[in-house]
Amino acid sequence: MAERTSVDVRMRQHAARFVRQITARNRVPLDYSVNSLRVVDFIVDGLRKGEPEPGSVEHVLFGLGVYTGEVLVRRAGARWVEFDTGQRELFGQLVGVRMADGRVWNPLGKVVKRFEAGERESVRALYLHLHGRASRQMA
Repeated sequence: MAERTSVDVRMRQHAARFVRQITARNRVPLDYSVNSLRVVDFIVDGLRKGEPEPGSVEHVLFGLGVYTGEVLVRRAGARWVEFDTGQRELFGQLVGVRMADGRVWNPLGKVVKRFEAGERESVRALYLHLHGRASRQMA
């Protein structure tokens, strides 16, 4: 088994802490399953309803983004990585995930995009795109 990096350990710990906090107050099924990514979309949509300023929900969006990344780590074979300078500029985030085939994804940014754009940006669809299944399963 590959040695875990410090970013991997930090992000896994943050995801676990976030899940404990959010599930302690609500009965939210965040179980690191692929289906739980629908719940992430639902939570983000709920945050949008009040039309809050992005800064007022930033910590929740970050937590949901880390959770999404951790689902990719556990279910799709990704690993947490620190972005290089170019990737940070492109994605607007410090960390993301890298797939075994070398592709880099930005789950934290995907959650922010869902908040900003609504249903046009689906967190669940991100997972489906990893395996090229989005076109068949999005209907």
